[in-house]
Amino acid sequence: MDLTRDAAWQLLTEYTKSESLLKHALAVETAVRGYARKFNEDETGWGIVALLHDFDYERWPSLEEHPYRGSEILRERGYPEWVIRGILSHADYTGVPRDGLLEKTLFACDELAGFITAASLVRPSKSVLDLEASSVIKRMKDKAFARGVKREDLRAGAELLALPLDEHITNVIGFMRGNADALGLRGSL
Repeated sequence: MDLTRDAAWQLLTEYTKSESLLKHALAVETAVRGYARKFNEDETGWGIVALLHDFDYERWPSLEEHPYRGSEILRERGYPEWVIRGILSHADYTGVPRDGLLEKTLFACDELAGFITAASLVRPSKSVLDLEASSVIKRMKDKAFARGVKREDLRAGAELLALPLDEHITNVIGFMRGNADALGLRGSL
């Protein structure tokens, strides 16, 4: 099978209609692609894994079904096992270890991209373009802010990449700035 972003986008939009979930997929893709460039890895392949990591979530959000249903669909459509493994590894409860750099990167970017999006949208500018890591770290200390995001997952992601937390946050903000329009994060800037 030819791995193409167009085919992955078509699959994503077939199963996901929520604008916020589509933007989340794009944000995670943007961050993971940024790291693929930084690490000199397969940007297209890594981007596809990131784009599809939650494609089944809207239809099957339970722990018993997500990301398992999506993995079955990917197998039926001929996606390679490394793509499926990468997606399975992003959820702690699947038991699929994060052995490879792709798996570590997907985990490190998933929750952080969502947290950065939320931190951008509460700024007066509603923009990622003027967001700094220090603001994100300050928001992490506020338990009421984006309360569904486990702060320990944000820290664990940076550790998986062997990066200081502020550097990881700065990297992801930078990657997301490059795609601010598509992510709806240009705001008033």
